[in-house]
Amino acid sequence: MRTSEALSRVTRNIERVIVGKRLEIEYVLVALLCQGHVLIEDVPGVGKTTLVRSLARSLGCDFRRIQFTTDLLPSDVTGVSVFNQKTGEFEFRPGPIMSQIVLADEINRASPKTQSALLECMEEGQLTIDGVTRRMPRPFLVLATQNPIEYEGTFPLPEAQLDRFLLRLRLGYPTLREEMTVVERAKQPPLEELGQVLSAEEVLRLQQVARSVHVDESVLEYMVRIVQATREHRDVYLGASPRGSIALYRTSQAIALIRGREYVTPDDVKEMAPLVLAHRVIMRPEAQLRGTGAENLVAEVLNQVPVPAGVKSYAARQA
Repeated sequence: MRTSEALSRVTRNIERVIVGKRLEIEYVLVALLCQGHVLIEDVPGVGKTTLVRSLARSLGCDFRRIQFTTDLLPSDVTGVSVFNQKTGEFEFRPGPIMSQIVLADEINRASPKTQSALLECMEEGQLTIDGVTRRMPRPFLVLATQNPIEYEGTFPLPEAQLDRFLLRLRLGYPTLREEMTVVERAKQPPLEELGQVLSAEEVLRLQQVARSVHVDESVLEYMVRIVQATREHRDVYLGASPRGSIALYRTSQAIALIRGREYVTPDDVKEMAPLVLAHRVIMRPEAQLRGTGAENLVAEVLNQVPVPAGVKSYAARQA
C-alpha cells in the first residue's frame, strides 16, 4: 500500500465521526508523522475530544485523557513510586502520560508546576522520576486543548511550554449542512463503531518515510528566511527560534507526504507556516493594542519573503 493511501484511510476513517474537518485531521496526522504535539485552541463543543479519541481508535493506540484542574499535581500526570511492604522495594505506578495518545484537556487550568511536568515527556520522549529514566511508548502524541474565551482560574502557558507544541490548531464551528449531519449522527454515535485501519508499527514506519521526503536547498533557504523575518519585524518582541525552523522543515515534509509527493514545494511551506510559527512569536504591546496578532504577522511575512524560483526541477526529474 502506498504511503499516501495509508494516510488517506486514516483520514477517511476519522471523517466518519468528525464532519467537515479534513484539513484539521490532516494537520494532526502531520504532527503524528513528525513525532510532535498539538495544541488545539477552541471553544467547547466543537469536537476536540472526539477527534483525539477517533485518532486513537483508528491507530489501535492506547489512549488516556487527563482533565487538568487547579489542584492537579505533577505526580497525577507522571506517576509515582509506591513502597511495597511485601517486597520491601519501591514500585513505579505510571501515570496517564505513559500512553501512546494523550489528551491533556484544558491544560491551562493546571498550575505552571503541573504544566511543566509535561516538558521532558514532550521534548525528549522520556520521563525521569526518582532518578530513573523511562522511555515513553511509541508512537507518542500529546494533544492539549484550551479554551480561548474563559481566562478566570487559568494559567497561561509559558513560552517554553508553547514552544514544545509543533502545531497550534483551531477547529472552528461547522457549516449549516455539516452541523445538520452532526446532529443526525448523534442518534447513533459512530465513534463506538470506529475500527482500526493502521497499526502502531505502520505509524512508526511512516514516521521514517516522512523524514526522507526531499527538500530542495532553495526551499530550505526559503523556510529559514521566513523564520528569520519573524525576528526582524518591527512589531515583534521575540521571534521564532531555530526550533521553529526545524518544525517548519519537518511539517512541510509531512504534509507533502500526505499529499502524495516525495518532495516539498513552497506551497507546503506557506500552508504550514501559520500553524507552526504563530504561537512561537511574541508581539510587542503596541502591536497588540493595534490589533495586530501573530497570525497577521506571519501572513505579512509570507507575502514579503520572495518565493524561490526553479523548485519544480526536482519534480520534473521524478516524473
